[in-house]
Parts: sequence; C-alpha cells; structure tokens
Amino acid sequence: MWALNVFWILGFIFNRWSLTRIALLAFCFSALVEISQLYHWIDSLRDTIFGRLVLGQTFNWPDFLAYAAGVCLGVALESFLLRRPTRQTAS
Repeated sequence: MWALNVFWILGFIFNRWSLTRIALLAFCFSALVEISQLYHWIDSLRDTIFGRLVLGQTFNWPDFLAYAAGVCLGVALESFLLRRPTRQTAS
C-alpha cells in the first residue's frame, strides 16, 4: 500500500509523464527508502511518528516484492480508469 500511495502521489505531481516512468520512479523511491533502513544516520528522524510512517523502521527483503506489487496495482488501476472508449467507425 505504501508504494501504491507513492505511485499515486508521483502521478499527481508529474501528471504528464508516462505510466512507465512514474512506476519506475515510484519503485526506485520505495526501494531507496527501504535500503536507507540499513543505515542509521537518520534514526533520529525515524524516532518520530512521521518518520516511522514514511521511512519505516527495519529492513526487510520481502518488502521489495510488496513495493513491486503495489506499483503494478497502481499501473493496472490507472490503465483501467484512464481507458478511453473506442470510436465505432461507420462502414
């Protein structure tokens, strides 16, 4: 759900970008936040409620799969919701 929110926020900010570009940026951002949990230079920020919600607390490999699933869900929903009806041509 976290990566899905990142995808939607980035899509709102960069609304002229392609879905592929937004999806890659959302996954990379989520992965970087996860990797940042290996380093303890921002632990003071993680001690706050906001820091815990945004940055998380512990590194976990399966989170990368969850991020990929969330971004894929966002792409699927966005593709479905933005699908334009096709015109019927008169023959």
